[in-house]
Amino acid sequence: MTLNLVPSQYRNVSVADVPVALEEDSLRAHLQGRPVYRRTRYLVARRGAAAAVVEVSKESELPLFSPVIAMSVIAGPDETAFVDAPGTDTAVPTQMARVAAQQAPGARCVIVRGRYGHVSFILDPAPIRIRVVEVVPPWPPKLADQLNRVLDLAEDLPPVELVPHLVDLDALAATRPARHYLFPCRAGRPAQDQPRAAAEVSYLDEIPERGPWTLVGCARSKSIHDWFYGDDVPMVDMCPRRLAESGAAPGGSAGPAGSVPVITKCCLLEDRVSSEPGLVVVPWGASMAQIREGLRLALGTAAAPAAAAPSADPVPR
Repeated sequence: MTLNLVPSQYRNVSVADVPVALEEDSLRAHLQGRPVYRRTRYLVARRGAAAAVVEVSKESELPLFSPVIAMSVIAGPDETAFVDAPGTDTAVPTQMARVAAQQAPGARCVIVRGRYGHVSFILDPAPIRIRVVEVVPPWPPKLADQLNRVLDLAEDLPPVELVPHLVDLDALAATRPARHYLFPCRAGRPAQDQPRAAAEVSYLDEIPERGPWTLVGCARSKSIHDWFYGDDVPMVDMCPRRLAESGAAPGGSAGPAGSVPVITKCCLLEDRVSSEPGLVVVPWGASMAQIREGLRLALGTAAAPAAAAPSADPVPR
């Protein structure tokens, strides 16, 4: 069984109302020898409110239309749901899996009429889970937001379910109580700019006058602090990579290859993506291209639910 089957092209899927029962023998008698478009590989057969998905083989793919010489029902009407989701791009597997989970969680096959009126389907949805370890604020969590933005356009990646594990900087700072905290920058300030736990707050990027503070930062923050102030400082390590490796982040530490992979970030990486079993690290200011590379590396270490690629048709777009 191939999980996460999503046709790779809109034109691979045709939709037709049929005058016969949505059963293998009836559909075979109806379709055998009938001409179909040369790029059609799947047919959504509808009768009233019911639908089935049929895979067809054609005599040839050279002429514009060619007769069906073989077919099989890959999802019958009792295991299929047809949903309208006008905001969904039906060529993007993650979007299709999301709609299936939200609108038809019990269906083995979910046919979606989505953006532009295009119709496609996802068969046996089983999104691959990826854990995202991130510190907040800012809101929305930047890394998780970037990953979602990439996945919303990723036609060539299998369906992914992001599982954010967010470490609140207020709670992290509170593990080392202090009257004065130094944070890297104001991008990490609390909502409404409320002072953390009534403590005084300064920001390293503003190079304030030296105070009796506790630094909430990472190795890079510590180096910058050393550069400007030249003395030791008590510190709470907020590096998402260290939190993921140590298990201090919710969800535990990064697991070995084959388990749920972790994506996180580290400011010591400036121009590359790092990967080790179960853990992918992107630069703190990662570009969208680096985010995409990180996703591919994480998917390579995941316990994928299917060996097949998400694309059900090898014909390029």
